[in-house]
Amino acid sequence: MFEAFVTLCMLAGAPENGGGDPPCRMMLLPGYSAENRTTCEAAVEARPPAWLSVEGTGEISCQARPGSTLSFSEIAPGVFVHRGAIAEPDPENGGDAANIGFVIGERSIAAIDAGGSRRVGEELYLAIRARSPLPVSQLILTHMHPDHVFGAEVLREAGAEIVGHSAFPRAISERAKDYEDRLGQLIGLPGFIGSRIIGPDRTVSGPETIDLGGRELVIEPRPTAHTATDLTVLDKATGTLFLGDLLFDTHTPTLDGSLRGWIEVMSALKDDPAQRVVPGHGGPMLPWPEAIAPQMRYLEVLAADTRAALHDGLSLGEATDVIGRSEAGKWQLFELYNPRNATAAYTELEWE
Repeated sequence: MFEAFVTLCMLAGAPENGGGDPPCRMMLLPGYSAENRTTCEAAVEARPPAWLSVEGTGEISCQARPGSTLSFSEIAPGVFVHRGAIAEPDPENGGDAANIGFVIGERSIAAIDAGGSRRVGEELYLAIRARSPLPVSQLILTHMHPDHVFGAEVLREAGAEIVGHSAFPRAISERAKDYEDRLGQLIGLPGFIGSRIIGPDRTVSGPETIDLGGRELVIEPRPTAHTATDLTVLDKATGTLFLGDLLFDTHTPTLDGSLRGWIEVMSALKDDPAQRVVPGHGGPMLPWPEAIAPQMRYLEVLAADTRAALHDGLSLGEATDVIGRSEAGKWQLFELYNPRNATAAYTELEWE
């Protein structure tokens, strides 16, 4: 099979002194795949992609489809998961810092989350194509955080409908510029070239079922917890529950919604009859409900320590030095995220 590629160069990013070439990246353009180069090129000529209007794009060429650089494990029949790096997005991982999955039905495929850059989305597309020629009908975004959404445009170009929580559009519109600036700085050029945030094509405000052909996925938006945009995806055929960042493993949990809400949501989820779960980070496959214990312990320690600090009259600065400290050494990236969690918890619980 052949795919279309275009070289995208960031002309504005060229060295001001003229001493060097601008950063460029060969970018995959889904939607033009064909069995031979001639047919691929004819498709491009008949339907020129929008990317050709972007300053800095080169000519499109059709090349043999490469293999994906992302490794996926089949954790249950037809359910594939990639484990992202337990790290901040950086030039080395290129935004591959969160778990990604896809489920293959008899008629179509659904992907769950798309990674932290367009490049990661391209690699997800290639991984799917290595396993099935079926159309990608949906991309389900478990929440709005940038390490899960920047690859979404690739799947849309491949024909997928992007699905998200009903609160997603407003939440992402308020943060999109900050996310693009921050991820661009963390990943750098050329790895972040072509990456941009797009919103969902359709939102859900209650449980919905997607039929992939002999295979149903249940999408369920959750109350504010990790964020205000969390939703879960259950593959009914295998009892596999994708929790997104409602569940962390190894990686320190990150609070961007409501601590009390997160504890309540996870307490309710303990009774879900899933056989296995996919966390947003770590794993990538964990037994249920045993997998919930470490995170619940951390969240409850965070709440108890915060209430104690407030009772003792500690200022926010003093409190962040002590809240959650007993969990140090039990999580990776603890010193990066625990102070942020302590600040969020203090701000929320001081008004109890």
